[in-house]
Amino acid sequence: MCHIDEPFMVEFDGRHPARAVRVAAIGDLAPAVRKLQVGGGPVLVVIGGASGMSAHDTRRLRPLFDDVLAPLAQKLDVTVVDGGTDVGVMRLMGRARGEGGWSFPLIGVIVDELVNCSNRLRTEAVDLEPHHTHFVLVPGSEWGEEASWLARFATAAAGSYASATLVVNGGEIVVADVRHSIEAGRHVAVLDGSGRAADTLAAAVRGERADASVTKLAASEMLHLVDSRDSEDLARLLGDFLAGRAAE
Repeated sequence: MCHIDEPFMVEFDGRHPARAVRVAAIGDLAPAVRKLQVGGGPVLVVIGGASGMSAHDTRRLRPLFDDVLAPLAQKLDVTVVDGGTDVGVMRLMGRARGEGGWSFPLIGVIVDELVNCSNRLRTEAVDLEPHHTHFVLVPGSEWGEEASWLARFATAAAGSYASATLVVNGGEIVVADVRHSIEAGRHVAVLDGSGRAADTLAAAVRGERADASVTKLAASEMLHLVDSRDSEDLARLLGDFLAGRAAE
């Protein structure tokens, strides 16, 4: 039995509306791809800093979104999937798409109860980022519960095409996000020097001591470091992954 709701539109003041759908079970994700009329190409998952990302890091990292990630997504016909809220890397991704005039799909996957447009509004609720083109609202009640849904939706959206994950900054939830991406067979690029969780992962890859969960992820051949100061290397690495080429 299918539990997916029919798509509906999310309105933003002065902007194009976004198409959204609510799902109730993992089996709903492939139908959600069809109902949202997305997919059929490579997928880039962007995870990382949200409300805990500093203003300094936001300003410092913005050019990577404006000048590298958004143009790359457009050039390669990539669908970008992230957490969809109007904070941190998701705001950077959304604004880079909107202000650049790009047309690639940008899909946010977020816990339904934590969204301001939900009928079950809570004090923790946040705004959706208004430059996103689509949203998938998933079950749960706490931040982090969207992690497995996001990873699996990206797999469903990519289908037979390649996908990759980029880690920028981030807090505790990033560890779960990375684990789910690796379990999905997705190469993960960690932006070394972007701060917080990304730097912790990078340090563990270099052999520094870390929590057991981080150390285990760092040992994976699916995890790759890229210097946050090297935009050309970032574009090359992601381009290889999204074209289905393994890292050398």
